[in-house]
Amino acid sequence: MTAAPAPAASRRSVLVGLIGQGVAPSLTPPMHEREGARHGMNYVYRTIETEQATSECLAQLLWAARRMGFDGLNVTHPLKQAIIPLLDELDPSAGRVGACNTVVFDGGRTVGHNTDVTGFGSAFDAAFGDSPRARVVIVGAGGAGSAVATTLAGREVGELVLVDVAQERAQELAEQVAPLTHGSVRGASTDALPELLAEADGVVNATPFGMAAHPGMAFDPVLLREGAWVGDIVYRPTDTALLMAARARGLKTMSGLGMAMGQAADAFEIFTGEPADRDAMTQDLKELVVAEAAATTGKAGNRGEEHP
Repeated sequence: MTAAPAPAASRRSVLVGLIGQGVAPSLTPPMHEREGARHGMNYVYRTIETEQATSECLAQLLWAARRMGFDGLNVTHPLKQAIIPLLDELDPSAGRVGACNTVVFDGGRTVGHNTDVTGFGSAFDAAFGDSPRARVVIVGAGGAGSAVATTLAGREVGELVLVDVAQERAQELAEQVAPLTHGSVRGASTDALPELLAEADGVVNATPFGMAAHPGMAFDPVLLREGAWVGDIVYRPTDTALLMAARARGLKTMSGLGMAMGQAADAFEIFTGEPADRDAMTQDLKELVVAEAAATTGKAGNRGEEHP
């Protein structure tokens, strides 16, 4: 006989939010709320729109969230770096990358984490854990590229090459992650991609290319040699033009779905202290992406969004 659900008044209540620009379409709130429901919680997740990245604005948001009883906040573009000086403590995941996407209110303290790093790490290990990585190329040295580079710098990579349209930004990121690497790391411009990809074991797209708002591919997988692997951080749509072209060549691929689920599951565990059902959350995310696509375009693509 199935036990009756606990009365709402006796369930644990959790209140979290997502702050950033363009957060209204985010799929993170329903993912968290569905997982909270599986744990029998009164789990409420709110989006808080702001275009202001000033210290004064962020300080006011943090103060207001604590006053209103929030347990924590996810943080997305353009606030991930700006919020760092306002926090009392940084988890190593945030300290290494210099950006924070998850803030937990721990008593009187604010502690920053980066679940983009941990989320990509778990997805990468599941997809490419045994794959060769003598040379790995990351295309895009922005916020997402920083999380990917920090993750891969901690893996056994012989040569890590960071590529960006602004080579100086790629080089700055290379210098930032260099102390974490087991091999070598360097920055390069997109002009060097044909030569770099020809000898690469794998490549990760960390640019917005592939999202509905940024159609196309950051590079052509025809440049890759046979047996190479291709990862993408984009998950809306799950099957980007890049991944479909790579699969057509018989290359091993990884969509952004695993990273998106992983960062949400990691944040849920930080906020609640409870283990997330990652298989269920993956299924939730797939359903949400499909439902959103059907409601908007009737196709697989839709709006883009940074990972919180």
